[in-house]
Amino acid sequence: MITYGRHSISRRDFKLIKRVLNSEWLTIGPMVDAFESKISNLIGAPTFVVTSGTAALHCAYAAIDIKAGDEIITPALTFVATQTTAMHFGAKIVFCDIDVKTRNIDPILAEKLITKKTKAITVVDYAGHPVDLEVFRKICDKYGIYLIEDAAHSVGSFYKGEPVGSQADLTVFSFFPTKNFTTGEGGAVSSRNQVLLDKARKFGRQGLVRDPEKFLLEPDGPWHQEVHKIGLNYRLPDILCALGISQISRLDIFKAKRKRIVEFYRNNLKDIEGLVLPEQADYVDPVWHLYPIRVKNSLRNELFHYLRNNGVLVQVNYVPAYYHPVFIELEYPKGLCPKTEEFYNEEISLPIHPNLSLKELKKVVNLIKKFFHAVKSM
Repeated sequence: MITYGRHSISRRDFKLIKRVLNSEWLTIGPMVDAFESKISNLIGAPTFVVTSGTAALHCAYAAIDIKAGDEIITPALTFVATQTTAMHFGAKIVFCDIDVKTRNIDPILAEKLITKKTKAITVVDYAGHPVDLEVFRKICDKYGIYLIEDAAHSVGSFYKGEPVGSQADLTVFSFFPTKNFTTGEGGAVSSRNQVLLDKARKFGRQGLVRDPEKFLLEPDGPWHQEVHKIGLNYRLPDILCALGISQISRLDIFKAKRKRIVEFYRNNLKDIEGLVLPEQADYVDPVWHLYPIRVKNSLRNELFHYLRNNGVLVQVNYVPAYYHPVFIELEYPKGLCPKTEEFYNEEISLPIHPNLSLKELKKVVNLIKKFFHAVKSM
């Protein structure tokens, strides 16, 4: 099988993990600090790590003191964690349609959805292509609401020369095995707003307060610690941070390989009638996490099964979030975001990961060409 996404593990990865296994630390230890420092330097903003991208979103929403009745504007073209983590606090989700060129949330439509109850706009960098952050920054500042960037796909990407993670009020990342680099499971939260970052971190560290200057009670001894506000255990352990330290050192290599795969697809598929290839805005330098093509003329499902039956494990990203039963029960109807739904009905994610060989890429391309040649001959 040629998979659509896959991790890339090196000898150095094994070496660093072995070092941790032979150390005194398996949970939070020196590797956590070192990994957080490397991510902070990469993106240009203070960062802390958590157990997943979902956990990162949960911490970000906690940081803005989201509560029941608050509204969060998000795209439907994303994994449902973007919404469900806000729903845990009782927030109402307001879905916004996409810009068909960038596949990201449409800023013009998003602004029209803002009400007095809007707490934040959560943008999503679909496929690794950053949203137009400058536009959304102006919108959020205009209405006094928060800008949260779900950058699960885009760590290592740049927007107008600045690394993703340094522009929004809070940015969240994912280090799942198919992402741009991996810790197995893992994620991170970044922000240049120290108050928001501290609140997010405290939520992800069970709400523990260890600073004596902030104690509300008289300490019984040096072991004293307090919980002032409920949090959860989202600590990423040393053993996974060791993997992350090794992986992040190869991010530029991974990015270059993904870029070459995108160029290969573009050069070899651009002339096929019935295919729409992803575009790239001139203000971004993305790490392509996905390569989402659109298959016109209601042929998506046929091509999907044809490729899978021939050993190419393509994927579809994503089912519109409000299609899930949890949203249907809340009376979110189909038709909310017509451009998103049309995109979903046509989308296929082709294989893209650093381990793909030229032979495998040629197989993918040749199968697609063979399929459309057969269709044309009918």
